[in-house]
Amino acid sequence: MATATLVSAGTKARVEQGRGIRPSGWTGFLFIAPNLLGVIAFTLIPLISVLVLAFTDWNLVSGIGGITFNGLGNFVAIARDPGFWHAIGLTLVYVVVSVPLTVILGLGLGIALNRPLPGRAVLRAIFFLPYIVNVVAVGMTWLMLMNPKAGLVNQVLDVFGIRPGWFASSHWALPALIVMAIWGGVGYCSLIYLSALQDAPRQLYEAADIDGASAWAKFRVITWPSLLPTTIFLLVTLIIGASQGFGLIALITAGGPGDATTTISYYMYQTGFQFYRFGYASAIGLVTFVGVLVLTLFTWRAQRGRALND
Repeated sequence: MATATLVSAGTKARVEQGRGIRPSGWTGFLFIAPNLLGVIAFTLIPLISVLVLAFTDWNLVSGIGGITFNGLGNFVAIARDPGFWHAIGLTLVYVVVSVPLTVILGLGLGIALNRPLPGRAVLRAIFFLPYIVNVVAVGMTWLMLMNPKAGLVNQVLDVFGIRPGWFASSHWALPALIVMAIWGGVGYCSLIYLSALQDAPRQLYEAADIDGASAWAKFRVITWPSLLPTTIFLLVTLIIGASQGFGLIALITAGGPGDATTTISYYMYQTGFQFYRFGYASAIGLVTFVGVLVLTLFTWRAQRGRALND
């Protein structure tokens, strides 16, 4: 009896001790509070502001008191705005050309780097470097390389009788930005593909070797279906990134020459921060968001049931 009483008392003491050190719900909030405040201040509040301002006619110069509700007026104006549709067209060209080429070259580079090459780790680091280099350094470097008169690129192309004007030409400025986007993204794609290739099912390759399958047959039946989820992930993230591309355009071309590189992100910036039409710029942002969301859902939907593990 005395032993049972002592055990019960010890158990009760441990329970009370445990209750004493158990963190309350507020302790968890305190840990995540710094990040939570950042998300609220820099993501949630701006997002809600854009949703509200998209239905207003507000010029920043008029102050907060100048905000007037105009319903769907901004969206009607967007539908009739030739500058908006021109920017959408340039953005589509930029995305449709740069994203598939980046993925294809990244896949080829990933497959090459997956082989037992000498210095493979160094090569992986070298190809990944462009993705993490500061955008200002990238822009300045390509400005020198693509200088129409003294740039290294034109000195090489001059051998073939080609001398593009690059950023000084309304015809070559967008292709130059596409080249830079591909150069910056190929290393990132190759690294993601490299990780996926190392998780590919080895037993299927061994079975294919026993059956005498060719390299192309193994790629078509095993490698590509196993890489499909990775490809969709890359397509979605690159499409979102390309549609938001702003830094290099603002740094190098400022939307020019003329409006040759005024993509939708730079057009939105001009509308909001150069002409101070925050209501109209918010409506452009909302329309762009819906467009990118639809494109992303379509891309995701197109691959369902085609991956190796589906």
